[in-house]
Amino acid sequence: MLTLLKIKNVALIDSLEVEFGPGLNLLTGETGSGKSIIVDSLGALTGERVSADLIKEGEESAKIEGLFSITRVPDLTAILDEGGVELEGEELIIRRELSTSGKNRVFVNNQLVTQALLRRIGVHLVDIHGQGEHATLFDPGTHMEMLDAFAHVDEERARTAKTYKQWSATRRELRDLRQDESDKLQLVDVLKFQVGEIRKANPKPGEETELEEEKRRLNNVEKLSGLSDDAFNLLYQQDESTIATLDKAARKVHELADFDPQFSAYREPLETARVVLEDLATTARDFRNHLEFSPVRLEEIETRLAELARLTRKYGGTIDAVLEHLADSERRLETIDTAELREQELEKTMAVDRETFINAASVLHDKRVTAAPKFKKEVETSLKSVALEKARFEVRIEAADLAGGNPTGREGVGEGIASTRGFDRIEFLFSANPGESPKPIAKVASGGEASRLMLILETAAKTTEAGKSAVFDEIDAGIGGRVAEAVGLKLKELSRRQQVLCVTHQPQVASLADQHFVVEKTMTRNRTAIGIREVDNEDRVAEVARMLAGEKITESARKHAAEMIEAGRGKLTAETPRRRGAKG
Repeated sequence: MLTLLKIKNVALIDSLEVEFGPGLNLLTGETGSGKSIIVDSLGALTGERVSADLIKEGEESAKIEGLFSITRVPDLTAILDEGGVELEGEELIIRRELSTSGKNRVFVNNQLVTQALLRRIGVHLVDIHGQGEHATLFDPGTHMEMLDAFAHVDEERARTAKTYKQWSATRRELRDLRQDESDKLQLVDVLKFQVGEIRKANPKPGEETELEEEKRRLNNVEKLSGLSDDAFNLLYQQDESTIATLDKAARKVHELADFDPQFSAYREPLETARVVLEDLATTARDFRNHLEFSPVRLEEIETRLAELARLTRKYGGTIDAVLEHLADSERRLETIDTAELREQELEKTMAVDRETFINAASVLHDKRVTAAPKFKKEVETSLKSVALEKARFEVRIEAADLAGGNPTGREGVGEGIASTRGFDRIEFLFSANPGESPKPIAKVASGGEASRLMLILETAAKTTEAGKSAVFDEIDAGIGGRVAEAVGLKLKELSRRQQVLCVTHQPQVASLADQHFVVEKTMTRNRTAIGIREVDNEDRVAEVARMLAGEKITESARKHAAEMIEAGRGKLTAETPRRRGAKG
């Protein structure tokens, strides 16, 4: 649900902030007052394309920000996790920053994301239905979701999805095994050679590092000898060595401690220091005694390092990668050796998996077929109330014939036909005019018809998610009177299950609002600006009266408006509290 929308420097808007509430939120105002700019701004927050032309003239940047109260839908949570967006609580902040330079940025909870990711997120936040905004309605995939929601087949869908995934997994494994025999033999030869080559070289983890260190010592024997000699002499061998000097100092400290207890604490650390220095001196001496330059050993190291370098270049860049390649090649050889037996097992398993899927999908199909005429009847009945009395609506269900396919799946039976949603293809057909046969909605529905049809479908299917907002932009264009009231009642019904935002010019619709906002143009210093304010009580009566009577509001219109608002309060009142407001 959208709770807050902030717009800055967009079109004619300097700065605007509006807080929406649950239920039915209506935006009214004179034609051209800027209502559609607000809808377009909301569309930008769902990932729609926007251009620099949207930025207010004279400004270099614009910003649109929305606060959404969301429910933790698994699909949405997965998308947010994929995008690295942290979700704390149940609020999501989306911000789009536009620039005349073309450097536009998108932030979700202050995390920079791509526009593509925003589009995926936006699907779970807002549905916008308006003139020309009917991608959801025109997508047959959405039609299946609506029919399934109406048919209450969640369990059947879950069972179908589970069996399809099992069948697909078996099919993929079987396909991987079925390689051309000559390719398989060639692969075996390659794998055996690679395994033999790596085993013969017998590389060890960390071996390169150890060899490089030894090589460095051999190449610097003279320098290392001098350094270790000097260290031993300075620490221990000379008359005034570090240890000898430390012993003298220690005796003085011991004497001081006899007179002043504060020096007693240094006795043990001095002894520890002496032990450390003696150990260091011994290590330097032993290191020097074992230093020996060996041209033979140096050559052995160079040869071994060259061999390891060749292996790492060939098999992955590191010794660990080489060893991983060895293990993988050995596994593949083992798999190939047992492939024939495994293939026979998989053929049997896949036949069972396929049959299990078909059975589950058939149950789902039957329930869809049973629900389709009921859904058709409910939709057509509701269409009559929104000035589409002559409209016809049909549900076309096309089921793939999987029963006659090859049970082993050698020809890819089910691919492109079956899915986690079964083996049906569902499409809604529509005709608004008598004498015309129903056709796909995208081909025959006008903008206004499509908006009203979408409203009917959503209320009939009851598919809406509680946390998702539905936006209708001038859904009631070209209608009035009884029909406008019917559209308003449908919007009110829908708003009982989810937040609804609607731009309207119809007083019959406006009288049903839970929250009513007026969008206005004002002139300041010869510049036009757009603002928005929430209206209630007398202000709301005045706005509905303006919608009834026009610019000159009569007392009769005011009285009629008050009666409509009072009557509206008793019609399908949304069971949600009123709150929030607007400023701008």
